Amino acid sequence: MLIRLKPFVRGLVSYLPGSRFLLPRRKVGSGNDPRACYNVWLKHLSLAWRSGWTTIPETLVELGHGDSLGVGFAALISGVKTYVGVDIARHADTSGCLKLFDALVELYKNRTGRPRTDWPDYDDFLDKRRFPHRILSEKHLAACLARERLAHIREHVAALAKGRADTGMLRYVAPWKSADVVPENFADMVLSHAVLEHVEDLDMVFASCRRWLKPGGLMSHDIDLRCHKLCTQWNGHWAIPEWMWRLIVGHRTFLLNRQPCSTYETLTLRYGFKPLALFRETLPGIPRERLAPRWKDLSDQDLCCSKAFLQALKP
Repeated sequence: MLIRLKPFVRGLVSYLPGSRFLLPRRKVGSGNDPRACYNVWLKHLSLAWRSGWTTIPETLVELGHGDSLGVGFAALISGVKTYVGVDIARHADTSGCLKLFDALVELYKNRTGRPRTDWPDYDDFLDKRRFPHRILSEKHLAACLARERLAHIREHVAALAKGRADTGMLRYVAPWKSADVVPENFADMVLSHAVLEHVEDLDMVFASCRRWLKPGGLMSHDIDLRCHKLCTQWNGHWAIPEWMWRLIVGHRTFLLNRQPCSTYETLTLRYGFKPLALFRETLPGIPRERLAPRWKDLSDQDLCCSKAFLQALKP
């Protein structure tokens, strides 16, 4: 059987009154792990450079940051001036913000490198320590890590920890339901990491990115197209018939949209973005004859594409 029992049971339980108290809360995003937040930011930044976009953004919007705003803190420390985190629900626990911020500062001070090879590959932008020194030079980091600058950012992080949702430098928007939560032509960069695969209204997301970005601004999305442990094979979610999928999803706020890589590629063009890079990771999985009727016309390329990393410019 392709479907794992646990997620199927979770979907059924979600129909029960008070199910949110019965189901344990799952970790969302990079959480309060400073190393994970640091690596996510440096990955998107390094791959932006690889795509030919050679600037540190002044304004950054992150979609679906999850349990913490750590990616935003990592971005601010590296030279970003304003960060906005938007999410469909208020997942982030801001009580540990200062501890997370301080840990991220230490990672930069130590020029901490990436611990292992990542996908897509961007080793050509890393030094022997696997740190992106070509992007974050010693001169640049000296200015970013100046005591006065770090103290200023830390004041804003402290205000966030005390419950202030908008400090001027830092803004936390949840729930996010429409594109007007961020001003038009506001952001130099919009990023998401393992988020878009959970979004049902992808048109709203791409329309929002188009609205928020300045002309010449970059969107950068790391998209995990696998089943997220719902099935015994990574692409088994495309073998599940619709009636059964509705039971698995249940009343949960989000699960998976099951959209293949080509959907994101199509939306990029539909909303007028100029593609810079589209990386695909491929894996063997279920054969075509096991696909459910809804997915029977998946291309061979989509059927074996387990991850996608997409970067594109707003003209």
